[in-house]
Amino acid sequence: MFNKPDWLRVKVREPGSNNRVRKILSRKSLNTVCEEAGCPNRFECWSEGTATFMLLGDICTRDCAFCGVKSGTPEEPDRTEAERIAAAVGELELDYVVLTSVNRDDLPDCGSAHWVKVIGTVKEQNPGVSVEVLIPDFQGDETALSKILAAEPQVLNHNLETVPRLYPEIRPDASYERSLALLDKAAKSGVKTKSGFMLGLGEKKKEVAALLEDLRSIAVDSLTIGQYLQPATANIPVRRWVRPQEFELWKQRALKLGFSNVESAPLVRSSYHAARQSIELSPQ
Repeated sequence: MFNKPDWLRVKVREPGSNNRVRKILSRKSLNTVCEEAGCPNRFECWSEGTATFMLLGDICTRDCAFCGVKSGTPEEPDRTEAERIAAAVGELELDYVVLTSVNRDDLPDCGSAHWVKVIGTVKEQNPGVSVEVLIPDFQGDETALSKILAAEPQVLNHNLETVPRLYPEIRPDASYERSLALLDKAAKSGVKTKSGFMLGLGEKKKEVAALLEDLRSIAVDSLTIGQYLQPATANIPVRRWVRPQEFELWKQRALKLGFSNVESAPLVRSSYHAARQSIELSPQ
């Protein structure tokens, strides 16, 4: 597609904090979705001393058309990962941690036991830390989801990514209804819930409006909306550049529907201002 518009230009940050975070992650051989998915905000987040840790390797068993993470056959889960992430959290002096992972459909429990171990180790070694989890759908396994909920994350995030009509093209191995059911169960458990999606994939305005209503019908608390950016030539191309004014309109519409917090702008991603959103979700 044609060149990116000016509002998608990312400002260059001073290297100091960026280099510190990068060195810590490299020394502990940790993966982050910041790098694997080419997040445009990674330098801003690293400048603030934050990162989103990606569990269970850097190879996904699914091949979504929008995603920049590698697809293929992953290695066995690393038994030392929980300790290394917990140590990095301590070294970075984080008060708020975001954990995510690739899809591990190759594992009997889709990796949920590994998730629980990481959450528990991070909390045990870093008393007082808050944990947000951005989880896959675990193929709809309710037992896997129950394990995650029992680990007591402060926020449970699961992205719809796009409108249901586009799932066969954009997320062929996922299910819109399955994702909604996951969020519904999480919300009913009492945990704060969060979801997000992208614009610019070919969705229609009435479909976006329906998606917002679907999320509020199951009491999802927090929302992120961002512009789809094509990670590589093999991925689906951008079909429309969405102006900042339209993102603001969707934000106002979402707030009127009852979302407690909405981050909506071209460069917003799932973990953008995650700690700030969590604070605003907390009871006063």
